[in-house]
Amino acid sequence: MTAAGALAEVDFSGKTVEWVIPFSETGGSAKWANFFAPLLSEALPGAPTVVVKFMPGAGSTKGANWFQREEHEDGTLLFGTSGSTQFPYLLGDPRVRYEYGDWHAVMASGTGGVAYLSAEAGAMFDGSANKLKDIDFVYGSQGATRLDLVPLLAWQMLGMTVEPVFGIKGRGDGRLMFERGEANIDYQTSSGYLSGSAPLVEDGSAVPMMSWGALDAEGNIVRDPTFPDIPTFKEVCEATEGCETSGDSWDAWKAFFIAGFPVQKLAFLPAGTPQDVIDTYTAAFQAVTERADFADISSKRVGKYPVFVGGGAQEALATATGVPDSAKTFVTDWLQAEYGVRLK
Repeated sequence: MTAAGALAEVDFSGKTVEWVIPFSETGGSAKWANFFAPLLSEALPGAPTVVVKFMPGAGSTKGANWFQREEHEDGTLLFGTSGSTQFPYLLGDPRVRYEYGDWHAVMASGTGGVAYLSAEAGAMFDGSANKLKDIDFVYGSQGATRLDLVPLLAWQMLGMTVEPVFGIKGRGDGRLMFERGEANIDYQTSSGYLSGSAPLVEDGSAVPMMSWGALDAEGNIVRDPTFPDIPTFKEVCEATEGCETSGDSWDAWKAFFIAGFPVQKLAFLPAGTPQDVIDTYTAAFQAVTERADFADISSKRVGKYPVFVGGGAQEALATATGVPDSAKTFVTDWLQAEYGVRLK
């Protein structure tokens, strides 16, 4: 059945779609879902109410394990993941009870990330981390096996001393730690940075350090189109004594960056969803991306990144879960050595 045909068959009139996000309501995933939810409501046949609900816990593993057990055939349940859901799956975390291959990806979107410093530490930043190596940094973290491994490994490669405080339920909670002075370094995905951290930069209480960058057509890391004035981690690494953009550390960092950011957030229907419902969601998300105002409103709320639907979302999922074994081995060994995390 074609997507156009499915639209004629499926009707959500009078229904409510629950879009479950396995993080707190303060983070980037919340802002991503809250941006798309009303647009999806308008695009689905019958204009159902799309309600975003939150199920934080265990860095999103709690919610993902719950979703794995759900069986909804009527299209009224949608689930959103991020790199913090993908990474434990990739690393073989024993708490993972979910299987991406059982779910139906209907939309995927990329994002970026920006690391920033307190005003005091930012005054020492000169485009390299050379003057930051003697500072004791504190960082609010969801966990070393989550998306936070990208900044944690990057900071270590730069020779910085960053002490993570594990256990927060979303990146927004990390930003709140930073605002309260309990942390002096933080990072946010693009949507969280645009809405919550950029004002801190504007009032002088935060200084942007680096973005993770973006990928060009040849797979090279280039400046993030949402933050073209902020240097990438690659640039800062190249300017920092002892940091190398080649070798095992770099290869592992880049592999997990690719898995976690260019395809960072995905929307899934549960196992057992009929094809006509899947096609209806595909057509609806396609309609969202084809709105005349989509490029403008999305750049302001979630950043300038591609959105994939249907088969494109499935291909994006394959990219997000395609980390080489060598990178997995490096990271699992690093996690055990640095944080005592045993995954094998």
